[in-house]
Amino acid sequence: MLFIAMTFCGFVVLTNLSLAHNTVGTYQIAKMLTTPCVIIIQMSFYNKHFGLPVKLTLIPIVLGVIINFYYDIQFNILGTIYATLGVLVTSLYQVWINQKQKELQMDPMQLLYYQAPLSAFMLLFIVPIVEPIGSTLSHNWSIFDIVMVLFSSVVAFFVNLTSYWIIGKTSPLTYNMVGHCKFCLLLLGGSIVFKESLALNQAIGITLTLGGIISYTHVKMKDNQLTAESQIEEGKPFVHKI
Repeated sequence: MLFIAMTFCGFVVLTNLSLAHNTVGTYQIAKMLTTPCVIIIQMSFYNKHFGLPVKLTLIPIVLGVIINFYYDIQFNILGTIYATLGVLVTSLYQVWINQKQKELQMDPMQLLYYQAPLSAFMLLFIVPIVEPIGSTLSHNWSIFDIVMVLFSSVVAFFVNLTSYWIIGKTSPLTYNMVGHCKFCLLLLGGSIVFKESLALNQAIGITLTLGGIISYTHVKMKDNQLTAESQIEEGKPFVHKI
């Protein structure tokens, strides 16, 4: 639990520092590097094999996100360091969530039950270094502020729980695909619901990204079908997995 808690703290702190020292576009592009990083970690340290079709589906996804924010890439040294470390720690965190649920035979809620309190305790020592504690304590907290903080905490709990569930029941790579889909829905939702302008490059990027996600789903379902047929012939039970 200690290593998972440490990577969770690194994931939270470093990604927020990346967002604070980079533009939103650069932050989003850096997050996209998590997907190939997860693949490299699993192939290098866990003997995980990814077929060529799966690897090829990553190309339109990465290209789609880069196209969305090509005009917003503004790197600086400190921001680049935070973004790079954030990608590495986040990738390791996602891989370990998947591995530990299998090794310890835990369901997502059980793993989160042990990890979350330990991470919260560790963050108590990190927060004073990176956050303005003085202004937080001196702030005139209204009932609305307190309610919103509590509401944010509840939402964060369910985000963590669903993350554990998706990674544990599928794979870190599939979890990243869900994240890319969420990213496209955010852009589309902002355009449709809030009438935000959607540039041509963004429309092309969304199309490429969604195309990659659909292709990945098709490839994995085909692999599952082949695996199921093979195991049925051998008389073994089969568990469907994306």
